[in-house]
Parts: sequence; C-alpha cells; structure tokens
Amino acid sequence: MINKVVSGAEEAIKDISDGATIMLGGFGLCGIPENCINALVEKQIKNLTCISNNAGVDDFGIGLLLKKRQVKKMISSYVGENAEFERQLLSGELEVDLIPQGTLATRCMAAGYGMPAIFTPAGVGTEVAEGKEIRNFDGKDYLLEYAFDADFAIVKAWKGDAAGNLVFRSTSRNFNPVMAMAGKITIAEVEELVGVGELDPDHIHTPGIYVHRIFQGKNYEKRIEQRTVRVKA
Repeated sequence: MINKVVSGAEEAIKDISDGATIMLGGFGLCGIPENCINALVEKQIKNLTCISNNAGVDDFGIGLLLKKRQVKKMISSYVGENAEFERQLLSGELEVDLIPQGTLATRCMAAGYGMPAIFTPAGVGTEVAEGKEIRNFDGKDYLLEYAFDADFAIVKAWKGDAAGNLVFRSTSRNFNPVMAMAGKITIAEVEELVGVGELDPDHIHTPGIYVHRIFQGKNYEKRIEQRTVRVKA
C-alpha cells in the first residue's frame, strides 16, 4: 500500500498554488476542512476558484480566505451568512457562480463518475439557463451542465484509516463524499485516524481509492451558524 498519511495540513496542501480550483467539502459550517482552510490562509495562496456549498461566515471557514482576498471566484449554492462575501460581490471584486444546490452536487458526482456533463431541469427558464444548451426529452426541457474540473478536493471526515477510507457523520455527508470522488487530488482531514482494518467495511462512505492524502486534524471548533434560543417569558 502506498503511504497516504501526511503529518498535517501544511504538508497536505504543499502543492496547491496560485490560481488553483479547489472543491471544499461541508454543508454550512458542518464538516468543513478547517485545518486545510487555515493552512491555505497561512500560505497566502491567491486567485483561488472555490467550489463549495457555502462561503463560510465572516471569521470562519472560507470566509477567512475571502477576508484575505485569496478567492477570485466562488461557485456555490448558498452564500447568505457572509457580509464580506456580499461586499466583494456588490463591489465587483469577486466573481460568483450561484447555482442550484442539486446541480452543484450532481456536477460533483458527474466528475467523480467520469461523466463529462449532465442534463437537469433545474434552472430552465431562469437566469441560470442563459447561454447554455437546452435539450428536450419527452416534452420537457433540460439544461446541459458540465462536470466540474477541480485540481483539488479538500474534505473532512469523522474517521479515516491509513488507506484513505473515510467515514462521515450526519450532515457532513451532504457534499464531502461526492467531492472526495471528484478532485484530481483529494485531501482528507479526519477527527480520528485509525489503522487499516479498524473501520467496519459496511460503514465506509468513501473508499480509499479516491483519497491521495490523509491526516488527523486538530482543534476543531464545531461552530453553530445561527444560534437560536428561546427567550424566557
């Protein structure tokens, strides 16, 4: 077995350079690769194209990269919790491709399956369809959407082993597994790294064949995006 285990985030992202296209797993602030994002901030890599469900918040997640002006373009399905993102978008500093969430997931999946494109009804008749091929199947219009072409996919899992097999928990399974399949190089950070054979094969969500580098992360914050509490009478 080729050794996939690296010492930490700095080594894992060592060959990510300016202008790279990166998929970043997670859903909201759940299951985001915090250690790798922090390492990208420290390395001061610029002109990134980030493919993600979200753009983080102002002081956490991809929001840290936006704050340092390291992101050239965001490809996302939800961006509503980041004031700095809004400011950069409205001022023309940031390119944004806002796409339907199902389309985002399926374009990731298509890349992982080796499919060049998909047809989807989502977005037909809206601004999303402008400039795109529309084809009719059985009386219904569909948009042609291309699979993503990402240099790297960076994901976070609950557990992983030295072979790169990954287990995700709950909401973090929304985008991490499909992105792990789709990057030319996939980097995984995990809360717990175990030996080969310690994971139940029936519980593995992403097989190690998709993962090129893996390390055990640290200091995870597990933030709540919007904390709502009941006001006492």
